[in-house]
Amino acid sequence: MNLSTKQKQFLKGLAHDLKPVVLMGANGLTEAVIAEIEIALNYHELIKIKVAAEERETKHLIVDAIIRETEAEKVQVIGKTLVLYRQSEDKKIELPRK
Repeated sequence: MNLSTKQKQFLKGLAHDLKPVVLMGANGLTEAVIAEIEIALNYHELIKIKVAAEERETKHLIVDAIIRETEAEKVQVIGKTLVLYRQSEDKKIELPRK
């Protein structure tokens, strides 16, 4: 699923007031963290993740790995905060048409 610019803008607006539901610690990206992200995506569809990486390249690698493992769409990355969207079976968020 590829999000259009209009859909990403809509999701950014919804994500503005959200608090991060997953906080990555010093251990980095572990299978437990991926499992928590999966649970949060299934329940909420739109989540924020706080990525604890000091270097920009490391942060990009972690973000890419999260997207690859969860098959979610990256809405945006601001600083150390990643916003992800993945539609669940319940379709809680109604996206605007492309």
